[in-house]
Amino acid sequence: MSEFAAGPQAWVGAWSEKRASLTPDREGLVDATTGDRFTYAELDRRANRTARLLREHGVADGGRVAVVSRNRPAVVDCFFATGKTGGVLAPLSHRLAPPELSELLERVDPGLLVVETPFLADVREALDETDDLDTTLLAVEAAGSSEERGEISTYADALPEDASPVETAALSPEDPHLLLHTGGSTGTPKETVVTHHGIVWNSVNTITAWGLRDDDVTPMVFPMFHTGGWNVLTVPLWHMGGTVVVAREFDPGDLLRVIEDEGGSVLVAVPAVLRMMTDHDEWETTDLSTLRFAKSGGGPCRQSVMEAWWDRDVELSQGYGLTECGPNNFAMPEGWPRERADAVGVPAMHVDARVVEGGEEVQQGAVGELELRSPHAAAGYLDNPEETEATFGGGWVATGDLARVDEDGYFHIEGRKKHMFVSGGENVYPAEVEDAIAGHDAVSEVVVVPVPDERWGQVGKAVVELAPGAESLSLDDLRAFLDGRLARFKHPQHLAFVESMPTSGPDKIDREAVTERFGE
Repeated sequence: MSEFAAGPQAWVGAWSEKRASLTPDREGLVDATTGDRFTYAELDRRANRTARLLREHGVADGGRVAVVSRNRPAVVDCFFATGKTGGVLAPLSHRLAPPELSELLERVDPGLLVVETPFLADVREALDETDDLDTTLLAVEAAGSSEERGEISTYADALPEDASPVETAALSPEDPHLLLHTGGSTGTPKETVVTHHGIVWNSVNTITAWGLRDDDVTPMVFPMFHTGGWNVLTVPLWHMGGTVVVAREFDPGDLLRVIEDEGGSVLVAVPAVLRMMTDHDEWETTDLSTLRFAKSGGGPCRQSVMEAWWDRDVELSQGYGLTECGPNNFAMPEGWPRERADAVGVPAMHVDARVVEGGEEVQQGAVGELELRSPHAAAGYLDNPEETEATFGGGWVATGDLARVDEDGYFHIEGRKKHMFVSGGENVYPAEVEDAIAGHDAVSEVVVVPVPDERWGQVGKAVVELAPGAESLSLDDLRAFLDGRLARFKHPQHLAFVESMPTSGPDKIDREAVTERFGE
């Protein structure tokens, strides 16, 4: 590695400073909740004030600031400011229970903890369970009474008035900038160490693969405690000088209105959000003509949802990513055929991908574990050498997801490796079965889980959320529908219903909750 590549570089963390010098009057952030709008020059001044606050509390040169908040400008301030100071931002999910927050806080060990007022009670309870964590607690300037905040100072009151330029830390690209926790589907989430190097390379991969432009506008529907909140579109658009729209909460109607009012040009959301938008009363009347493309991520998107977007002349395709790598790893080739809509595309410019079994690549069309290699991969898990070695130790990132590659080089995700089950000696991949079941008019959402069977060892149980207007669905009707669509051994042998699917993270279906209730 050259001395330039390995040595300190002032630009590595100077995102807001660099963008403010290039496009000072262009809007980088819009707060849809309050109507406030911020140019890049204003964002940089806010970051300077926050950088001074962080240095007052020792959050520099590797020091950590944790944030428990919904999407709001103060969280953006902390991102830009930690870049300036050489600090590390650790956004934590406000959806976690106090014991989970307590464990993560002890792991992150922040010098400063910034909390939105609605979550102060849970954070206080979490802090009471830690072993003398030495941190300063500040309440974000959210709605809430002084009684709720108690003696805690507010972030706004604590900010220094001086917004003049600060000395930017000279950082190595390998220095960490974000600690992002995984979904936490089993046990307490792991903290993934994301370096400046990884953030920059994911941005480059996203811009080159998706064709992002400096005039792009996106409503950011992923929470900023999630890699989707930062690395799917937010940081790549700031890299280009585009505009990111945030809000405390987004419902489908609000999202449609933001696209129309702000001229949204790119949208990435989970399948559930995309489906709820198509079901909304304003779907047909909303002007979507500014949308250049939309992408679905976080799970398989049903064909019916994709067709609804295509019918509105919006190019919707599926993506694939994870906290540990990217997350933007694939892109659909130019002019891709609609019959490949179930694929996530081909590897992005600076991404290698392969499908393996026992460390060896499988033949074309065979299912195996997806492994990725890219300069945008994370550095590992915080203080977890065993898990780091298991996921990152072989020179490739082991995703834990099953995939196959078709004859045209498109990658297809077949579900999580741990969700696969064996029925009568045959592998069954729930994602494939769910996709077939979702084609039934009576089905809105479906999760297939394995249950014990005396004859076959394991068989599938389909857990179904009925579509609006559908009164019932029998197992016999469902199996008749699947005849000719799926091999008989893949057909579910049991059927159960839920009023609505449980969710986790950014509106993703919580498979573990479904399995715990209906599975083995």
